[in-house]
Amino acid sequence: MSLTRHLRRTAAATALLALTATACGSEHAGRQEARSASPRPSFTPRPKCAQPTEAPPVTASSSPAAATTAPPRRGSGEDQPPNYADNHAYRMSAELSPAQRAKGEASAALIRYELEKARKEGDVSERRITAALKHLGCGPEHGMYIGDGFYSVHTGDVCVSGLATERELTIEVHGAYAEPQPGTGPCVENRGGH
Repeated sequence: MSLTRHLRRTAAATALLALTATACGSEHAGRQEARSASPRPSFTPRPKCAQPTEAPPVTASSSPAAATTAPPRRGSGEDQPPNYADNHAYRMSAELSPAQRAKGEASAALIRYELEKARKEGDVSERRITAALKHLGCGPEHGMYIGDGFYSVHTGDVCVSGLATERELTIEVHGAYAEPQPGTGPCVENRGGH
């Protein structure tokens, strides 16, 4: 085989390799535009439960000031380490927009109604609270947790948590925790560390 022929084959192979390498990972502009028109979420949204039949109005009680869910900050005069906030970030729940707060309060009203019925019946057992929440379509897939009079559920929009005992019924609307208590669902504050 002549040297010229060998060089031609080598040059042709190199050109083919270069052409193939530059084509990898490229897309046609039309395909890229079609994909960017419908972005996919990076997570699977939670299923919904305890949803009002009509969209609730955003009111003054669902203002950004009322939507603050973070625990009160310790006073500047107190002795605390500089990394206190970092060390307690796992206990922070997500902030709610006014619209989320309004939807959450509407869901909380539905939950309160069902739990009040259970209290009037004189039965606030875990089984009865579970049945009350199940009546609103809430189940384990909603991060429902019930124990020692405490209940929590993620409605698909917000968390609704509180106490349901013979003496009291409390209800709170808040965001999900970044690092919830293991084994309880997204709406139970972590009691330990991260």
